[in-house]
Amino acid sequence: MLKQMSLVMVRACEMHLARVPISLLIAGALAIGTPSATRAQPAPSGPPAVGIVEAIKRPITETSEFLGRIEAVNRVNVVARVTAFLEKRLFEEGSEIKAGDKLYLLERGPFEADLASKQAVVAQLQATLENAKLTTDRARTLLGGPAGQQSTYDAAIANQRSLEAQVQSAQAQVQSSQINLDYTDIRSPIDGKIGRTAVTEGNVVTPASGVLTTIVSQDPMYVVFPVSLRAGLELRDRYGPQGGLEAVLIRLRLPDGRMYGQTGKLNFVDNTIAQNTDTILVRGEIANPILRPASTTGVTVHELTDGEFVTVLLEGVQPVEVLAIPRAAVLSDQQGDYVFTVGADNKAEQRRIQLGQSTPTIAAVINGLTLGDKVIVEGLQRVRPGQPVAPGPASALIQSSMKASASDGRTPTNGAAAGEAKPAGKSP
Repeated sequence: MLKQMSLVMVRACEMHLARVPISLLIAGALAIGTPSATRAQPAPSGPPAVGIVEAIKRPITETSEFLGRIEAVNRVNVVARVTAFLEKRLFEEGSEIKAGDKLYLLERGPFEADLASKQAVVAQLQATLENAKLTTDRARTLLGGPAGQQSTYDAAIANQRSLEAQVQSAQAQVQSSQINLDYTDIRSPIDGKIGRTAVTEGNVVTPASGVLTTIVSQDPMYVVFPVSLRAGLELRDRYGPQGGLEAVLIRLRLPDGRMYGQTGKLNFVDNTIAQNTDTILVRGEIANPILRPASTTGVTVHELTDGEFVTVLLEGVQPVEVLAIPRAAVLSDQQGDYVFTVGADNKAEQRRIQLGQSTPTIAAVINGLTLGDKVIVEGLQRVRPGQPVAPGPASALIQSSMKASASDGRTPTNGAAAGEAKPAGKSP
């Protein structure tokens, strides 16, 4: 009987437990198995640790970037000056030539015959003029005797002067024929690199035939680039007191990203502003020496080519002192750029700043900071305005980047708005 009652009680307990939700059973087990120490709340943490640097003066070479194009200093389109057959081409296409070198030889025969004919006319008129001078001398002698007449002498003088004028006209014709004969030798007027020929041997060329070939000078070269009016005013204010065009150096970045090894100088600013783009044209001059001497074909290689697109960097000759901080310390929001500084009571302060020209690692500050301000550069994610912080020196990586940037000293900017720095970061 007792055994049967025990079985009934066990089954009743099993049915009761089956009705209890599993979640309550799990929660109870967890409550029993969890020590009271682990259920306690964590103690509040201290102020966040941040890395700081001091705002200090650094020398920076101000740089502005623009898109430009290379242009030859001298450019000549060679054309025919007379109508004749082209007998021979005397140059290698793509080679460098000197001023005075023969380029084309035109048919000379007709021009030589024309010159000889004009020279014969001059000789004939000169002989007639000599006879007229003798007649004039006789008439002058007879004026002293009874047979002399003034009218005869006057007629002789008039005839002599008429023949002298005819001789001068014939000599001018000879000169014109000689010039046309010389035009059959087409020569280069400048030193430079010659292009391909547009007319081959055996064709008739005329002054209306168009360009036979083109010659462009090679060294030095011009670099021409448009500057917006706003950027131009900023450049004028920046470099005008320092010497104007003489205070600026030109460096070039080639299309493949390499920096060109030569520097140049500005030498021209246009006198009008383009109305459709609101830009003014600026020109500089830069050396373009030979990279490789001429090969057996006479082709030489220069780095810069007429018509090539390049990036123009305008650099100040003398560096300027600016208040500099790490670029990583600069944050930005809709109101502009700002940084966090550490006050005397180790509380974070938000400072609105105005940036000048900046590098990827250094930001030049125009307004908003003073020399010696402690700027937070690391741990910015945990910083809020007015929050106590635990400041310490910035990492060695930040310190070394500041030193490397200071030794380089160049601060490139976009030519669309020279002197304006782009936002350096994002708000935390």
